[in-house]
Amino acid sequence: MPPFAPASFRPGSTPWSAALAWTLASLLPASLPAATLQVGPGGLATIAEAARLARDGDVVEIFAGTYRGDVAVWRQRRLTIRGMGGLAELLADGQSAEDKAIWVIRDGDFTIEGIAFRGARVPNGNGAGIRFEKGRLAIRNCRFEDNEMGILTGNDPESVLMIHDSEFAHAPRGAERPLKHLLYAGHIARLEVRGSRFHDGYIAHLLKSRARESDLRYNLVWDGPTGSASYEMDFPNGGVVTLIGNLVGQNAATANPALISFGAEGPGWPEHRLTLAHNTLINQAGPAAHFTRVWTEKLGPVATAFHNNLLVGPGLLEGAPAAEARHWGGVRDLSGLDFRPAPGLARVPPPPRELAPTAQFTLPLGTRPLAPPRRWRPGAIQAAAAGLRPDPAVP
Repeated sequence: MPPFAPASFRPGSTPWSAALAWTLASLLPASLPAATLQVGPGGLATIAEAARLARDGDVVEIFAGTYRGDVAVWRQRRLTIRGMGGLAELLADGQSAEDKAIWVIRDGDFTIEGIAFRGARVPNGNGAGIRFEKGRLAIRNCRFEDNEMGILTGNDPESVLMIHDSEFAHAPRGAERPLKHLLYAGHIARLEVRGSRFHDGYIAHLLKSRARESDLRYNLVWDGPTGSASYEMDFPNGGVVTLIGNLVGQNAATANPALISFGAEGPGWPEHRLTLAHNTLINQAGPAAHFTRVWTEKLGPVATAFHNNLLVGPGLLEGAPAAEARHWGGVRDLSGLDFRPAPGLARVPPPPRELAPTAQFTLPLGTRPLAPPRRWRPGAIQAAAAGLRPDPAVP
């Protein structure tokens, strides 16, 4: 298909010559090879039509442009959906699928790449960019902005959600109930987040996970000067949580002065373990705030491991064994998102091999590989990253 200039599409507004072909294709035997369905000029007019016609194993390509009110329920068991020629921007525009979300993923193995979800609103206040009900969902290079929930999952204990190189931002303001989390993983098997950015929350949390396992590495979870989120990371039912190489920070406007909360609502899984290695934790909410808040009074005993985390600002660090050193220091320029450690910070011993970061966050999104440095520093940044000023003094 030839390239085209990004346009604005509304369901039913654009003639589509391929409609008959796709309708006929949907009637052919399911044993035919997987097909590629295209949405945009020369292809299908609406994403909703692609959701109706796609078969298991197909690829849906959505060309760059703005798609207004084009909501969908995806019922396939296996599907890849990707933006082409840039981000495909989905504006809810007052519409929702099943009063839940811009997209509903019913139950399957899905990969979604290069899509922006904006403006989800529903009557119960939990309108999501994506409502992921069951299965396995991989998100790559996507944006979730101005939604009541960026992604909201169901509570299927076998489901897996993986998010890479994506952005969650700008919780809607005004209504405080129900709370507007940028990402809310329910009672699922595993949440994995890599190379992603969370910012500009309001009242609720930037990231909330009730998953049995939550593995977050090399992310920027920093509310920014205009945000007023509660917890930056909330794990209300404990579980096995591993945080490596993240940049996590709260400003003075926080609605609940703790960066990382673990177990505030009691146990949801039989095992509770919290591991932090080479994270940079930034507190601007004063000395009574918590870098970590571990609710052992609700969970019971919690296995913890803390290695080489950089603490910026005053605050309390709960759960860190006394034998593990706490490293206090600064970063170069918070206003400029330069999170390299300030000069003069002491070197630290190498972390255990299984906890050593192998990448680091790089602006605006994503990661860059990180070879083991000759000398380790505390915190998430070991070497000058793209988007930061070069620093020859950092090995």
